[in-house]
Amino acid sequence: MPETHPFVDRRRLANYRVGMARVFDLLCAGIGLLLLTPLFCVLAAAIKLEDGGPIFYKQARVGQGFRLFHMLKFRSMVVGADRGSLLTAPHDGRLTRIGRYLREHKLDELPQLFNVLKGDMQLVGARPEVERYVEVFRQQYSTILQHRPGITDSASLAYRREDQILSPDRMEEQYVTEILPEKLALSLAYQQRRTFFSDVRILLRTILGGNIPDAHNRSSDRAFHRKLDLDEIHGISRDHKSC
Repeated sequence: MPETHPFVDRRRLANYRVGMARVFDLLCAGIGLLLLTPLFCVLAAAIKLEDGGPIFYKQARVGQGFRLFHMLKFRSMVVGADRGSLLTAPHDGRLTRIGRYLREHKLDELPQLFNVLKGDMQLVGARPEVERYVEVFRQQYSTILQHRPGITDSASLAYRREDQILSPDRMEEQYVTEILPEKLALSLAYQQRRTFFSDVRILLRTILGGNIPDAHNRSSDRAFHRKLDLDEIHGISRDHKSC
């Protein structure tokens, strides 16, 4: 029998894990869309009835291998809102009434299950960003975008109420110098140590609301992010030991 090189075995194992993760994503996204069809119909009708505009909003985001794709959301802002700031301020006047509800409960993100089916995204992974911000942090994204971006991950949970943290008078500066670097650090730390069981834990925490920090105190907020990162890493380490 010919001897198999250890590198080949590791590569085959890695490909197997990627394949199994893709099957899991397809199953969950397909079942999720099936179960959520009635909710989709209600939300679509509410969005259409409010101002007669489009139901969905598509935005170009950077995906795996720096390839651009259109990320799908339920429209939560007035038509043409994307001609202004890319960031959403607290009490942003561009939000529609139904849009505020969608954002508060994260329901605007549900159509990204279609992106998962299409293969542009996965369930758990770093959130896709617009090209403008990716170029600022290209070194970090060169690692992150070796994989598909996701609907949720540890950074998404930590910054679930990001719009409440942003200061209206310095949103762009705050996002680029403070928030996005911390989100990237959390995503990189998680990506390096993730397992199937840690992904399931992230999904459950996302569905159940996770542990949300208070947005009024930035120092306690940052402490929360560091604690979340450590908790996630320790949890992943326990998964590795138990396998």
